[in-house]
Amino acid sequence: MLRLGSATLGALLRALRGRAPFSSRSATPPQPAIAAKEPFPVELKAGKKYAWCSCGHSKSQPFCDGSHRKAAPGMSPLRFSPQEDGPAWLCGCKRTQNPPYCDGTHNGDEVQGAPPTPQP
Repeated sequence: MLRLGSATLGALLRALRGRAPFSSRSATPPQPAIAAKEPFPVELKAGKKYAWCSCGHSKSQPFCDGSHRKAAPGMSPLRFSPQEDGPAWLCGCKRTQNPPYCDGTHNGDEVQGAPPTPQP
């Protein structure tokens, strides 16, 4: 058994503090699939709870069907409740800076020039 003095052990613990545990997963966050190259028009109800698909793999777009558990394990849906009843445009490209709402990002070359994302 290796014995370390308290000063050495303390220095080792300080050096390791704040570091992530070793993992085989990439440190890069998962990139969502482009579910659509345009937004989804929906009618929302005030106070109702919704789960917007953020991974792009749901077959119930723009809402989550749990596909992320298998297709994109590091991702999860965005849960939200609108303040008012009415129409809304929910992001289909999954690149919006204002999730779950469309901000026009789908009009850019990154989305429009991308090949269709295969669904699992």
